[in-house]
Amino acid sequence: MNRTLQAAAIGAGTATVVTVGLMLALRGHGNSPQSVAHPVEQSQKSAVVQAPALKMLPTVIPDRTVAGENTDAHGIPTQPAVVPAPAPALPPLLVKYGPLSFAPLVRQVIPAVVNIAITQNSPDGHDHTPPQIRGTPLEKRYRDRMKRQQDEMVGAGSGFIVDPSGIIVTNRHVVGGADKVVVSLSNGHEMPARLLGADPLTDIAVIKVDSPEPLPHVTWGDSQQTDIGDWILVAGNPFGFGSSVTAGIVSAVGRDLGIGSLDDFIQLDAPINPGNSGGPAFNMRGQVVAVNAAIVTPAGGSVGIGFGIPSEIVAPIVAEIEATGHAEHGWLGITLDDGDTAIGIAGVDNGAPAQKGGLRRGDIVTQVDNVPVTSARMLLRSIAAARPGMVLNFRIQRGTQSLTLPIHIGPRPRDADD
Repeated sequence: MNRTLQAAAIGAGTATVVTVGLMLALRGHGNSPQSVAHPVEQSQKSAVVQAPALKMLPTVIPDRTVAGENTDAHGIPTQPAVVPAPAPALPPLLVKYGPLSFAPLVRQVIPAVVNIAITQNSPDGHDHTPPQIRGTPLEKRYRDRMKRQQDEMVGAGSGFIVDPSGIIVTNRHVVGGADKVVVSLSNGHEMPARLLGADPLTDIAVIKVDSPEPLPHVTWGDSQQTDIGDWILVAGNPFGFGSSVTAGIVSAVGRDLGIGSLDDFIQLDAPINPGNSGGPAFNMRGQVVAVNAAIVTPAGGSVGIGFGIPSEIVAPIVAEIEATGHAEHGWLGITLDDGDTAIGIAGVDNGAPAQKGGLRRGDIVTQVDNVPVTSARMLLRSIAAARPGMVLNFRIQRGTQSLTLPIHIGPRPRDADD
């Protein structure tokens, strides 16, 4: 079943996979809020209640009544001793494995987390100039006034500073199409930002603010070292409320949401809500291991199923955008058939690199650069991650023939499906 970023069938019911940028308001004449819209349907209001505290109680261990043991001088058994419970072999909150408080980590990383506000002009495309003033001196005055009163769509998201010069990472869907981007630092200081570039395939964007002094920043961690069960701290700007943090664990790795050929999401159970898009997910060393990107939700809020783009994908994309203003991905122009026992080529685009390299419909791909191909997703990731101009050696089965074809990787077209 085809899955998209907008919707996915989850289990027996239907949930929605949504990006978690936040659309705040539609400002009309006079800049007064007229409505509030979110990328997801808002759920009904919920009561805010305080969870009961968890108390650690001592364990009562009764003595054994044995002559000469646990008795007084007259042989009368003593009262049972009250002693602390023995520590379990693997308690859930050992300082060695997890924090008793996230406060030190929050103080370390939060200065580099920013809130992002965007405005986007939204003209309706129609000429509303009254016919009676067209061609008169009043027409220009009318058009100028209407332009000043033109509606603006206001949205919000999150980001984080990765270089003291003001390089900020966020999601493309947060700042894409924005006419104006304003960044708010953790100290409340606001600065205008400009877009350096964005990558549609990975949904990553890089923006830049100009600061007279170096800004606090965070560093990349190795997402390949992230294990299921590891602690994660998520920071961002949920619902436009400003800087906020939540914590949880890594629920799964290598998730494929059917969004693109580089899908390899880290699944998190830390609450992620609209407005958190583009914010960082930190390991316990304060390093960024993922960028918050999407959630699965049946009602518009967090249900503990969020997804982050791993740093192993994001970091090189950010470096490339910073250097060139865009990111390039490899492309061959093939359609794959992910069978139960083999990965077959279902189609080859005319004039595409795959056709030029000799691949044909019906070929079975067994290896790429001596690495066994186990799924269509794996093969598409290998192609997309390759640099245009590189050569990948395809080991294929064509009927009774076993062939090795050197294929030159081409640049991915903007309108490519995969």
